[in-house]
Amino acid sequence: RGRNVKLGADAVDLTRTEFDILALLAIAPGVVVSRSEIITAVWGPGWFGDEQVVDVHMAAIRRKLHDKASAPLYVRTIRGIGYSFLGAP
Repeated sequence: RGRNVKLGADAVDLTRTEFDILALLAIAPGVVVSRSEIITAVWGPGWFGDEQVVDVHMAAIRRKLHDKASAPLYVRTIRGIGYSFLGAP
């Protein structure tokens, strides 16, 4: 089942994985969470695969939140490391 978040007055539908990633980042705004930490928290410690799966889901989250990596409102990319939640604008 999907989840949703509020963006202003609008509900934004996210997949369960997208929601779990965003919730993980939102727990500690400003803290950088590595791709491997995201994978362990969302998919579990036994998951095996490419860490870029996080980037694919992050692109979907950004698209749905109308957020841009070049001018982030909600999630900042830390190149080569991971992501950080900025909080609500």
